[in-house]
Amino acid sequence: MIHESAFVHESAFVDDPSEVGPGAKIWHFSHILPHTKVGENCVLGQNVMAGPHVTIGDGCKVQNNVALYKGVTLERDVFCGPSCVFTNVLTPRAHIERKDEFGETRVKQGATIGANATIVCGNTLGAYCMIAAGAVVTRDVPDYALMAGVPAKRIGWVSRAGERLAADLTCPRSGERYVAEGDTLILVED
Repeated sequence: MIHESAFVHESAFVDDPSEVGPGAKIWHFSHILPHTKVGENCVLGQNVMAGPHVTIGDGCKVQNNVALYKGVTLERDVFCGPSCVFTNVLTPRAHIERKDEFGETRVKQGATIGANATIVCGNTLGAYCMIAAGAVVTRDVPDYALMAGVPAKRIGWVSRAGERLAADLTCPRSGERYVAEGDTLILVED
C-alpha cells in the first residue's frame, strides 16, 4: 500500500505487499521488495534496494546506492550515507546457499552512517551514534559513540544534534549535557 501523499518515481518499483507511509519519497531506479515498510516522511535516494522484510522507520534518509537486506531494521530518523553497505551473511560463498543465515542488524533512532561505511550483519548501532565514512563496523556500537576506522573503534562521543563532544560532554549546538559511565554515555535530563 502506497499512501496517497507519498511520491514514487516512475522508474522505481514497489512490490506487493509493502507499505510506503505518508510523505515518503522514493527516487529513480529504487526497488522496494515485498513485506517492507517505509515509514512517514522517509527519503530513499536513487538506486536504493530495500527488502524483503525490512523496516525503515519514520523520518529516515537513505542516500543513493544503498541496499537494505532482509533482517535490517532502521529505527526513526536514521541517516544512511551514499553507498554505505549492510552485509547479510558473515561468510558468504557463491556456491553455498546461506539465505537461512542472514544476520539481524538494528540501527537505533537518530544514528548516522557515513558514505561507503560497511555494517557487518548481526550488530546493533546505538541511538544517535555516528559512523565515519569508510568505517567497517564489526561489533555493537554504544549510543552516542563516534566510530571510525577499519575495524571501527570509538574515537569520541557525539550529541543528539550530531556535534562532537569535548571533555565537558556538553553539546556546543544544543547545550545538552551528558555523563560518561564506563563505555556508556547518558543524556542528563534537567
